[in-house]
Amino acid sequence: MNDARSEDPVLEIKNLCVSYGTGSGEVRALENITVTLNRGEVLGLAGESGSGKSTLVYGATRLLSPPGIVTSGEVLYHPPTGGEAVAILRVDDDKLRQLRWNDIAIVFQGSMNSLSPVFRIERQLTDVIAKHRPASSRIERSTRARELLKMVGIPQDRLIAYPHQLSGGMRQRVMIAMAMALNPDVVIMDEPTTALDVVMQRQILQEILRLRSKLNFSVIFITHDVSLLIELADRIAIMYAGRIVEEGPAQDLYRNPQHPYTYGLLNSFPSLHGERKEIVGIPGSPPDLQNMPSGCPFTPRCPFAFEACHKSMPPLTGSDQFPREAHVVACHLHSADSARVPIELSSPRVRGSV
Repeated sequence: MNDARSEDPVLEIKNLCVSYGTGSGEVRALENITVTLNRGEVLGLAGESGSGKSTLVYGATRLLSPPGIVTSGEVLYHPPTGGEAVAILRVDDDKLRQLRWNDIAIVFQGSMNSLSPVFRIERQLTDVIAKHRPASSRIERSTRARELLKMVGIPQDRLIAYPHQLSGGMRQRVMIAMAMALNPDVVIMDEPTTALDVVMQRQILQEILRLRSKLNFSVIFITHDVSLLIELADRIAIMYAGRIVEEGPAQDLYRNPQHPYTYGLLNSFPSLHGERKEIVGIPGSPPDLQNMPSGCPFTPRCPFAFEACHKSMPPLTGSDQFPREAHVVACHLHSADSARVPIELSSPRVRGSV
């Protein structure tokens, strides 16, 4: 993790709202999401499937497929050279094409679906470079492709291989190499370790940390597995039902979760230390976005819910444990105007296990 965290923002998402469909069939997938990625930082987005993680980054980068639509909000990219911020949601298509891969790159979930099965790896890497660096020569592009594979620990002779001839871990490394091709400022990784075994997951995470340390790019890392983020991310934002319900430094969030949903996620994976204990899941299911419960959307599943939880959605503010803006939570247990005394949530897992 990057202990010397920069306060210089590279990507700001402000009050972003996304819907699928219109009229009576409209589904509000995101509600007023505000989050900032600082330069050189790893920001983790975690939550159950359907919580809005991928919708957030695809909406912010204008990659949403119909019927998804950004209904309001602002996304600002701050170039490393300074100057005026780029409003991504308002720029024309030519400017957007310049931003993609040059400044903001994405490692999509499912490498086999992202790589063309009919072209060799070298062709796919050099096509990205040729598209954005048309003045480059064929030799320069081929040399860069070899550098990229070496960077992610793949033998250069695999350049002539087709995607189906590589293992799942190698294909994922190729996707990371492709994202690194033009030295972007921001890399968005949408569950890049999905469907990989735990050993390969560890290798991919170590590769990401090594490259981030070497190239100093910023990362948004999306996953449903909070345990992956504890050692990878500088900050973690927990999403539920299209909202951020808790955000804070990774270690603060791990040691002192403030939202019952965060607490449930942290206790849904086994500890490597201490006595064997039964894993406790979160009861119930995520809400239907077309039929959201009144008040806090987590209320039907929350063991600490009380009267205020059914009446209103709590604001995202500091808690008694962490009154600073660095760690915020949307929960009536920590609301200043709530009559309920805040309940301290602490994980029963062995401290220092990370």
